[in-house]
Amino acid sequence: MADGNSTRITEFIFIGLKYHPRLQVFLFLLFLFFYLVTMTGNLGMILLIQVDFRLHTPMYFFLSHLSFVDICFSSVVGPKMLTDFFEERKVISFLGCALQQWFFGFFVAIECLLLASMAYDRYVAICKPLLYSIAMSQRLCIQLVAGSYTIGFLNTMTHTIATFQLPFCHSNIINHFFCDMSPLLSLVCADIWINKLLVFIVAGAVLVVSSLTIIISYFYILLAILRIRSTDGRHKAFSTCSSHLTAVSVLYGTLFFIYVRPGAIFSLDLNKMVSVFYTTVIPMLNPLIYSLRNKEVKDAIHRMITRWKLCI
Repeated sequence: MADGNSTRITEFIFIGLKYHPRLQVFLFLLFLFFYLVTMTGNLGMILLIQVDFRLHTPMYFFLSHLSFVDICFSSVVGPKMLTDFFEERKVISFLGCALQQWFFGFFVAIECLLLASMAYDRYVAICKPLLYSIAMSQRLCIQLVAGSYTIGFLNTMTHTIATFQLPFCHSNIINHFFCDMSPLLSLVCADIWINKLLVFIVAGAVLVVSSLTIIISYFYILLAILRIRSTDGRHKAFSTCSSHLTAVSVLYGTLFFIYVRPGAIFSLDLNKMVSVFYTTVIPMLNPLIYSLRNKEVKDAIHRMITRWKLCI
């Protein structure tokens, strides 16, 4: 297989996570717990937003799509990783690997762009409250969400096609637990400068545009909060965006560490450890962050529980 090309490889083999055999069952149950909490939390968030009319605002419209993306994102990697705990040969087909990378890149890009849309929403709500209903119209919200899905689709199509038309002739063993781009490109026996350039231009554009939108939005939000004279007013203004800022910090901090850190500290094993965090933990944390740090969501949960008690 080392002398072949991509047409001769029909499957890839994951090395997977490194752990002591005695920890196999514990880790399986731990990641199963993470996955179930992710499904329950995000489905619950979507249901809560749908049934509570007080949450029918642009912010929660974006949040419902963020929860949907987190469900899909964790399902791209989670089920396969769980089944591989009990497989000696952690195999994925060539097509399956391409699809996994496609969906992975698709949902990561959408999540970044949705967080940017939510940051712009907070900017308008705090800095231009009188124009909020006009500026954040239903049409604009739909356009922002549709644009996020469209850009995510174009982003992942570019990288997936560019990656899987390359000759994989070094090996079919991937030093990872899913089909991420970096370990896949390490198997290629051709010049990959074009792929690196595409990552820099296309994926870089998504990250730069979304991160700049977030930074600029929060810069003006901070200025607006500092102009508020009362301490209570400042606290109330900041509390409206604290949960979103927490979610942004967790996701972008992780992505920055993996894709922007200096090459001198690059390590596929370290990549795997950090990848576990953003593929299994972050999708679970988002609904918890927005429910524990957001008064409107907590009030909506309380109203739903009260209604259920009255029905019983």
